[in-house]
Amino acid sequence: MDHKNSTAATSTVTYDKNQIEAPTENIYEAITIIAKRAEQISTDLKSELVEKLEEFATYSDSLDEVFENKEQIEVSKFYERLPKSTAIAVQEWIENRIYHRKPEETQE
Repeated sequence: MDHKNSTAATSTVTYDKNQIEAPTENIYEAITIIAKRAEQISTDLKSELVEKLEEFATYSDSLDEVFENKEQIEVSKFYERLPKSTAIAVQEWIENRIYHRKPEETQE
Protein backbone atom coordinates (compact mmCIF):
# COMPACT_ATOMS: atom_id res chain seq x y z
CA MET A 1 0.00 0.00 0.00
CA ASP A 2 1.33 3.42 -0.90
CA HIS A 3 1.02 5.63 2.15
CA LYS A 4 2.74 8.56 0.46
CA ASN A 5 -0.35 9.32 -1.62
CA SER A 6 -2.77 9.17 1.30
CA THR A 7 -5.56 11.73 1.54
CA ALA A 8 -5.44 11.64 5.34
CA ALA A 9 -5.37 14.91 7.24
CA THR A 10 -1.99 16.26 8.31
CA SER A 11 -3.47 18.13 11.25
CA THR A 12 -5.90 17.32 14.04
CA VAL A 13 -9.40 16.40 12.88
CA THR A 14 -12.53 15.62 14.88
CA TYR A 15 -14.27 12.47 13.65
CA ASP A 16 -17.86 11.39 14.14
CA LYS A 17 -17.89 8.67 16.81
CA ASN A 18 -20.83 6.92 15.16
CA GLN A 19 -18.94 6.74 11.86
CA ILE A 20 -15.89 5.22 13.56
CA GLU A 21 -17.82 2.56 15.48
CA ALA A 22 -20.30 1.70 12.70
CA PRO A 23 -18.42 -1.28 11.15
CA THR A 24 -17.96 -3.08 14.50
CA GLU A 25 -20.75 -1.51 16.59
CA ASN A 26 -18.15 -1.17 19.36
CA ILE A 27 -15.97 1.94 19.65
CA TYR A 28 -13.27 0.14 21.66
CA GLU A 29 -12.96 -2.64 19.11
CA ALA A 30 -12.79 -0.09 16.28
CA ILE A 31 -10.07 1.89 18.05
CA THR A 32 -8.09 -1.30 18.69
CA ILE A 33 -8.25 -2.25 15.01
CA ILE A 34 -7.25 1.26 13.95
CA ALA A 35 -4.35 1.25 16.44
CA LYS A 36 -3.04 -2.08 15.13
CA ARG A 37 -3.23 -0.79 11.56
CA ALA A 38 -1.47 2.45 12.57
CA GLU A 39 1.34 0.38 14.09
CA GLN A 40 1.70 -1.57 10.83
CA ILE A 41 1.82 1.66 8.81
CA SER A 42 4.34 3.19 11.18
CA THR A 43 6.60 0.14 10.92
CA ASP A 44 6.38 0.18 7.11
CA LEU A 45 7.18 3.89 6.88
CA LYS A 46 10.06 3.60 9.33
CA SER A 47 11.69 0.70 7.50
CA GLU A 48 11.24 2.52 4.19
CA LEU A 49 12.81 5.68 5.60
CA VAL A 50 15.77 3.80 7.10
CA GLU A 51 16.31 2.00 3.79
CA LYS A 52 16.36 5.28 1.86
CA LEU A 53 18.64 7.01 4.37
CA GLU A 54 21.12 4.13 4.23
CA GLU A 55 21.61 4.84 0.53
CA PHE A 56 23.19 8.17 1.45
CA ALA A 57 25.02 7.01 4.57
CA THR A 58 28.73 7.76 4.87
CA TYR A 59 30.59 5.80 7.49
CA SER A 60 33.71 7.08 9.21
CA ASP A 61 35.90 5.81 12.00
CA SER A 62 35.73 9.06 13.94
CA LEU A 63 32.69 9.87 16.03
CA ASP A 64 33.66 13.54 16.03
CA GLU A 65 32.88 13.99 12.36
CA VAL A 66 29.26 14.59 11.49
CA PHE A 67 28.32 14.72 7.85
CA GLU A 68 25.24 16.61 6.73
CA ASN A 69 24.00 15.25 3.47
CA LYS A 70 21.41 17.37 1.65
CA GLU A 71 19.75 14.31 0.16
CA GLN A 72 19.27 12.77 3.61
CA ILE A 73 17.79 16.01 4.88
CA GLU A 74 15.35 16.22 1.96
CA VAL A 75 14.25 12.60 2.42
CA SER A 76 13.74 13.19 6.14
CA LYS A 77 11.72 16.35 5.51
CA PHE A 78 9.54 14.51 3.00
CA TYR A 79 8.68 11.82 5.55
CA GLU A 80 8.07 14.44 8.25
CA ARG A 81 5.46 16.12 6.03
CA LEU A 82 3.49 12.89 5.55
CA PRO A 83 0.32 12.39 7.59
CA LYS A 84 0.81 10.52 10.85
CA SER A 85 0.24 6.78 10.78
CA THR A 86 -2.84 7.12 13.00
CA ALA A 87 -4.42 9.61 10.59
CA ILE A 88 -3.75 7.27 7.67
CA ALA A 89 -5.24 4.34 9.60
CA VAL A 90 -8.39 6.30 10.50
CA GLN A 91 -8.80 7.38 6.88
CA GLU A 92 -8.47 3.76 5.73
CA TRP A 93 -11.01 2.70 8.37
CA ILE A 94 -13.54 5.31 7.28
CA GLU A 95 -13.09 4.27 3.63
CA ASN A 96 -13.58 0.56 4.61
CA ARG A 97 -10.12 -0.41 3.35
CA ILE A 98 -9.10 -2.29 6.52
CA TYR A 99 -9.91 -5.98 6.66
CA HIS A 100 -10.75 -7.25 10.14
CA ARG A 101 -12.29 -10.37 11.58
CA LYS A 102 -13.00 -11.98 14.91
CA PRO A 103 -11.08 -15.28 15.22
CA GLU A 104 -13.69 -16.84 17.53
CA GLU A 105 -16.40 -16.36 14.88
CA THR A 106 -14.42 -17.89 11.99
CA GLN A 107 -13.45 -21.15 13.73
CA GLU A 108 -16.94 -22.71 13.56
